[in-house]
Amino acid sequence: MNFLLTLFALLAVAFVVRTLWRARPQIKPEALRAALKAGTAVLIDVREPSEWPTTGVAKHAALLPLSDLRGSRGQWHSFLERNHGKQLLLYCLSGSRSASAAAQLRREGLDALNAGSLAALDRAGLPVCRPKGLR
Repeated sequence: MNFLLTLFALLAVAFVVRTLWRARPQIKPEALRAALKAGTAVLIDVREPSEWPTTGVAKHAALLPLSDLRGSRGQWHSFLERNHGKQLLLYCLSGSRSASAAAQLRREGLDALNAGSLAALDRAGLPVCRPKGLR
């Protein structure tokens, strides 16, 4: 019985470590700012619309939910066409969903990187538009 509990605990720890590892940003803030300034990249918030007004969004980020990327792509399709050839820098609340979205887009042959979390972008000095009352 102790063996099974130990095995279960090890698997749980491995899952958490894997999740945190995948959620890490794949681009440094300086490189992100430089690419956005040069116009060679676009910043994308992959959170769901209900999240945007409560936590704010990075200024100039495209608001494209992960659910649409995995679904009909009603919003993603035209955005990807307009930004063909640009690097796609994705973020979310923790960096986990943006890591998943970036991996999916890379499998499709696009240049996509996980930019991490909204808080990390804010700490790095990227402008964040916050709702009133969340200053």
